[in-house]
Amino acid sequence: MSEETMERVVQQALVRDGIADEVIAAGQFSPRGQTGSIFAGGMVGGSLGEVGGSVGEAVGNVAGVIGGMHANAAAHGMPEFMLLGVTADGVYGFEGRSRSKEPGAMVFKVARAGLEVKVHQRVNVRVLELIHPESNSRIELEGSRIPLTHSKDVIEALSEG
Repeated sequence: MSEETMERVVQQALVRDGIADEVIAAGQFSPRGQTGSIFAGGMVGGSLGEVGGSVGEAVGNVAGVIGGMHANAAAHGMPEFMLLGVTADGVYGFEGRSRSKEPGAMVFKVARAGLEVKVHQRVNVRVLELIHPESNSRIELEGSRIPLTHSKDVIEALSEG
């Protein structure tokens, strides 16, 4: 999905939810640890599937990847994929992914006033931490380095503000 399309669908979700705010950046993220969970789940599933030969190993890999993703998302109390929208006043997280035609339910809304943003560069993801020191709350996400997710655009918009 193009950056403009992603911004448009997140903007439409804000309007749908009665929020009068203008999206300046949008991107796809997952709960922190999602990539590691995919890797670990695939390894475990593949190992268990070896009993059934190459077909069993392949099926085990797929099942392990899916199980790892679900387990990580459940542990964080968030969906596996989220579309984030950044506005001048807030950061909004919606259930959904870049190929979604319409984001699902709003997962979180964070005011940018007083928000501390930390970014950690990893090999294949960028970890984004949204920290609100006053309330001692923290949201930890990871965005793929694949340009189609536009996670870099969200991080840049948050770094400018």
